[in-house]
Amino acid sequence: MRLILDVMGGDKAPLEILKGVLFALPECDAKFTLVGDPGEMSRTAKEIGLNLEQFEVIGASSVITMEDDPIQSFKHKKDSSMMVGLQRLADGQGDAFVSAGNTGALFTGATFMVKRMPGIKRAAIGTVISAEKPFLLLDAGANISVTPKYLEQFALMGSAYMKTMYQITEPAVGLLNNGAEDCKGTALQIETNTLLQACTAIRYVGNVEGNEAMFGACDVLVADGFTGNIFLKTAEGSFRFLMKTLKCEYRKNPINKFSALLFRKSLEGMKRAFDPSEYGGSPILGISKPVVKAHGSSDAKAIKNAILQAIKYAESGVAEEIARAAQGGER
Repeated sequence: MRLILDVMGGDKAPLEILKGVLFALPECDAKFTLVGDPGEMSRTAKEIGLNLEQFEVIGASSVITMEDDPIQSFKHKKDSSMMVGLQRLADGQGDAFVSAGNTGALFTGATFMVKRMPGIKRAAIGTVISAEKPFLLLDAGANISVTPKYLEQFALMGSAYMKTMYQITEPAVGLLNNGAEDCKGTALQIETNTLLQACTAIRYVGNVEGNEAMFGACDVLVADGFTGNIFLKTAEGSFRFLMKTLKCEYRKNPINKFSALLFRKSLEGMKRAFDPSEYGGSPILGISKPVVKAHGSSDAKAIKNAILQAIKYAESGVAEEIARAAQGGER
């Protein structure tokens, strides 16, 4: 098992990326290919006590920034750490790829270099969201304009992913909508709802409102990338607001401060439960080989978990399950 890592991608690269590798080493048996600026990687590795001699190190002369245009980056930054890494994955010199870099560039590069699976019309970004029970949201931001057929494939891919990665025998699939009734939504949601009701390859539970999704309504929540990304960012922001409000309340007076000490472990547990870094990254489902997108602001813990997730993805047979689902296999 060989994992390829974009060391220069992300807001905290290369320091937190290499620290993530350091944290992941005791928990996995994979070999690593580190792609990036050799000088920067060497200086940073020395700073944190990481011996680069145990890894394959591939030089890349440029970096795709968060502000770069995805299409232009794909066309004109072939020498970037992200594109060099994706090319090695496409060439069979690795089993999975992880990057915390520009989401659009990663999605574009994965689609055109590593390629989609046969039968997959659009790949999609899947993000596991912490709630009453974790569920997979897809698409989480890659495909702004979709068709009902694309959303049906997202449902098939998401169901296959949760079945294999989370051992859920028959994942419940819901369609993100502004009401549970069949008549709700735009023409896209109404037509997709009808299509999913007729799909025998998944266990479809119907339209799901955003508030119900957080309380175990489904294991897979399907949406177009525009709606899905707004839902994701709203959920993340709501949790941060809740934690900030609790902190302010507990600091108001001595009694509240004492109460905080009593509930400290519970609060820490809640924070961990809703921490996106616990899940590491978001897989780009539908690509022929595992590509995992870590959050742009990922710290070492998040990178470590993204690495472990990518390894599990590569070893689990999810790709084969998704490929079978794309052919419209019966449940």
